Amino acid sequence: MNAMLASTRRLWLALAASIAAALAGCAGMPSADDHPAIVFMHGNGDTAALWTTTIWRFESNGWPRDRLFAVDAPYPLARDDDAVPQAGRSSSAENAQALAAVVDRALAATGTRRVVLIANSRGGNAVRDYIAHGGGAAKVSRAILCGTPNHGVWADPGRAPGNEFNGAGAFLTALNMPQDAAGNEVTPGVQWMTIRSDGYDKYAQPDGVWIGAKGTPTHVTAEGPALRGAENIVIPGIDHRETAFSPQAFAASYRFITGHAPSTTGVTPEAHVVLNGKVSGYGVDNRDGAAPSNLPLQGAHFALYAVDPASGARRGPALLDKTIGADGLWGPFDADPNATYEFVIAAPGYATTHFYRSAFPRSSNVVHLRAERFATTDREPQAVVVLSRPRGYFGVPRDRIKLADQSPPPGIPTGVPGVSTAKLRLDAVDRPVVAEFNGERIVARTWPAAHDELTLIELTY
Repeated sequence: MNAMLASTRRLWLALAASIAAALAGCAGMPSADDHPAIVFMHGNGDTAALWTTTIWRFESNGWPRDRLFAVDAPYPLARDDDAVPQAGRSSSAENAQALAAVVDRALAATGTRRVVLIANSRGGNAVRDYIAHGGGAAKVSRAILCGTPNHGVWADPGRAPGNEFNGAGAFLTALNMPQDAAGNEVTPGVQWMTIRSDGYDKYAQPDGVWIGAKGTPTHVTAEGPALRGAENIVIPGIDHRETAFSPQAFAASYRFITGHAPSTTGVTPEAHVVLNGKVSGYGVDNRDGAAPSNLPLQGAHFALYAVDPASGARRGPALLDKTIGADGLWGPFDADPNATYEFVIAAPGYATTHFYRSAFPRSSNVVHLRAERFATTDREPQAVVVLSRPRGYFGVPRDRIKLADQSPPPGIPTGVPGVSTAKLRLDAVDRPVVAEFNGERIVARTWPAAHDELTLIELTY
């Protein structure tokens, strides 16, 4: 009997030791509770690529890459009237469905029960609609709305009453109905946070200057993105996009998810960098011009070159040269984290677009590129250069901006940051052009406009 007890005791001790060893081996592995799956939802007309730096910041704080998902809605631009089909544009319901599909994919891939949603601008409309009406309340633990016009870009029943962004229209009126006796405007069962500016958000202004109605009251204030029942954060001096993509917005989101501050708001470099992304263009033309699309630009020609960071000149032949297939992907590409590259897209109906970027410190699979089209007036000069800031707007005098020795470049108004591109028409081709923005510096080359070629300098930060 004693021998049997001793044997049983040894078996239990061995089992306990095995379990302890297994737990010790997993101690360094992040759990789903510590690092839940996060789904990012972009704004009106945008792409998943805008979340690149935010994803890098989460990864730099230990978030597993395979728990970070970004939606790339096929038709990202909202309809003029939400209830009326419009070619190349999406309804609020279709935008929410695009979000729901990625949430389900994230749940299946990670095995978690609930995800965190982080959205910018119109993306927040999709988040609220999905949670309130699309079954998202059971699948979402936290929702962070960044610069979302929760009470409208304007609030006037007489101005485009069917528009998704009208705070007095049917869509937002339904979402903002009180959910309880306290008058809370958020769906119960989910923890909510909003991030807004103190007055620099172009879509939360009392005057309609940024919606083409200068001098007309919008009936909206800087407090428009706040929601009763949410934790409402104000970050001074940030613009509409920086409510989502700035280091300050990342820090606020990280704290809301984890309960503590991030160890860094910077981007930690990787030794091995792999890049990939989608090539897209524009949908059908309508009275407002071409609607941006996130659908693959199948058949486009893509090429990638290493360039001299001091002159923008190519350092040899193309490192990657391919025709874009049905999936739209241009990679993958093993990149040098210290190198700078030129990406080139050529497709019928588009300008041959030469993209110049800063070096990529980390891997990314959302290096999406949208081919550009020429405006009629852009065919007159010898070269056209566009400086683009996808993750924010240019503010004067807030920012330090220089393009080809012009500081600031033309077309950037003072006051509230409201434009994200600056364009120069130059009289020389095959020359270096230097762009600088708040410490980020990119050197590009000019290309002949007469051959339908243009230079696009895309800022990362």
